[in-house]
Amino acid sequence: MKIFFLSLGCDKNRVDSEYMLGHLANEAFEITDDETEAEAIVINTCAFIDAAKEESINAILEMAQYKETGNCKVLIVCGCLAQRYREEIIQEIPEVDACFGVMALDRIASAISEAMKGNAFMEFPSVEEKIGQSKAPAKRVLSTGGYFAYLKIAEGCDKHCTYCVIPSIRGPYRSVPMEALIEEAEDLAAHGVRELIIVAQETTRYGLDLYGEKRLPDLLDQLQQIDGLHWIRLLYCYPEEIDEALLDAMLRNDKVCHYLDMPIQHVNDRILKRMGRRTTNQELREKIALIREKIPDIALRTTLICGFPGETDEEHEEQMAFLDEMEFDRMGAFAYSQEENTPAALLPDQIDDAVKEDRRDEAMALQQEVILDANEARIGEHLEVMIEGELPGEGVYIGRSYRDAPDVDGYVFVQNDRPLVSGDFVRVRISGAWEYDLLGVIEDESAE
Repeated sequence: MKIFFLSLGCDKNRVDSEYMLGHLANEAFEITDDETEAEAIVINTCAFIDAAKEESINAILEMAQYKETGNCKVLIVCGCLAQRYREEIIQEIPEVDACFGVMALDRIASAISEAMKGNAFMEFPSVEEKIGQSKAPAKRVLSTGGYFAYLKIAEGCDKHCTYCVIPSIRGPYRSVPMEALIEEAEDLAAHGVRELIIVAQETTRYGLDLYGEKRLPDLLDQLQQIDGLHWIRLLYCYPEEIDEALLDAMLRNDKVCHYLDMPIQHVNDRILKRMGRRTTNQELREKIALIREKIPDIALRTTLICGFPGETDEEHEEQMAFLDEMEFDRMGAFAYSQEENTPAALLPDQIDDAVKEDRRDEAMALQQEVILDANEARIGEHLEVMIEGELPGEGVYIGRSYRDAPDVDGYVFVQNDRPLVSGDFVRVRISGAWEYDLLGVIEDESAE
């Protein structure tokens, strides 16, 4: 049976999809990238904010059409939207033949088989039912091209920020045992993965629930020893949890990229408190100063929420001034999304959508200026770049430096006459700059 798999949302969701693809491969299902020829279509959905929910619903409706125009016999919906809105999906989209939640990823093959028999398949086990089983087997079918992969080190979240639905969808924070992570990372490296990207809802609390202390530095020490890995990248590091032990681990392990993704969400103390965040403006300043003092070449990425309920013009301007002063290397800004069943959704002073979007656009415009200035200052520098692809017929390759995470940051376009392969590491001299991307030429032989 041919299966078409569509994965939406974040990189954590992508990992879930890769585990499910692994289960299907073990059961001898055939994966196809052509939805028109698939007999079963699976959609792993996202429901983090309104835009993600809309994308998921539109994808379900679009894929449902292949029951009429293609070979599709069954339509399977899983993931966060299914977990959060199971009743609505079942009642309002009759084309859906099976629906299961985030705790039932290992049931993907059964879901397809039962649906093909005409049997209803709806499974939504609780976290408690899955304790000890929340980690799928390490064998995955990678969807990233094979030279980089995400390693999800924990599931769920305990932070309970007032705007966020993740704890209600994914449950409490649960670290994956370190020995399982090392085994998985070794397997990925043995199959050609060169860059390992560490992800979770929050990576910096890793191990606290299992070992009684944060163990991310120890995990980095062990990942450093794995042959074949060249880069190890950290995402989703909450500012209050970043400490000198983590920074020291980044410094002593040369495979760990000098890159930190540190979502701050806001900088005004009143708004931070309303958000349920654990930092203040002064603490953010001190943490950024510490990071840059210890690791001067750090690439610091952050995310912001613009237009949170009650945010005044003055508080927005405070955020803009902070951005201008801090000059983050990378940034994403989002208009606040009023998510039902969250405390923030009940606040009385919701802000008009147009105002939220204007504030987001203003923040991104400022950040664009910051990055352009920084990129232009890099002209003449040398950077190591991992090749990801080629612009056909132009003698130009697409790559990323240690300063760029996939999908969210920029690229380095590399001019070169000799053939390069995705996953190659080369050293380039930066010769040009744009708002988000760089241009470089190879001067030396391969870095390895």
